[in-house]
Amino acid sequence: MKTAYAAASLAAFLLAPALSAEAFAEPQEYAFDKSHTTIRATGDHLGLSRQSLHFTDYEGVLILDFEAPENSTVDVTFNLDGGFWVGADQDRFVGHLNSPDLFNVAEHATARFVGTGFETEDGETGVMTGELTLLGQTGPVTLDVTLNQRGPHPMGGHEVAGFSASGVIQRSEWGMGFAVPAVSDEIKIEIETELALVTDEE
Repeated sequence: MKTAYAAASLAAFLLAPALSAEAFAEPQEYAFDKSHTTIRATGDHLGLSRQSLHFTDYEGVLILDFEAPENSTVDVTFNLDGGFWVGADQDRFVGHLNSPDLFNVAEHATARFVGTGFETEDGETGVMTGELTLLGQTGPVTLDVTLNQRGPHPMGGHEVAGFSASGVIQRSEWGMGFAVPAVSDEIKIEIETELALVTDEE
């Protein structure tokens, strides 16, 4: 499921690593490095295996304040019409995902995650709360976030930050109750992301 997105990465603003206060005294804009971002939702299938759905089409506004996380903005919209990947040669399954049983893409072509709260005690781990809108319904999501690394890119010099984030939702709370409980209601959201500081040169 998408919170996605992804969301993800979405948690950059939670963290305040050891750079000078002057360098990050105000909120700054970051962008997803989509070549190095994965947003996936995983659930149990009939007790036989755990299967993942990857969200691939998303755009976000990421205004991050590492000194005052409450001033940060995370707003990510996911395109669900052709915007996820479940593996090669899965057209039939993708068709079912698009159907009214699940994402009902004809009526709800997008989903949206908006961050509403950011907390960290050590500048390296934290919690991001937000609101996920899916199938026309909005509900709360909580993500545990870890800062993996932040600073000049090891291979390029531009400022980057890498994060891991995860959380659990109950899909039926958004009206997606198809095949519950045979197919798990509980869905784990996992985000691995790299963000790049947006500069005037870009």
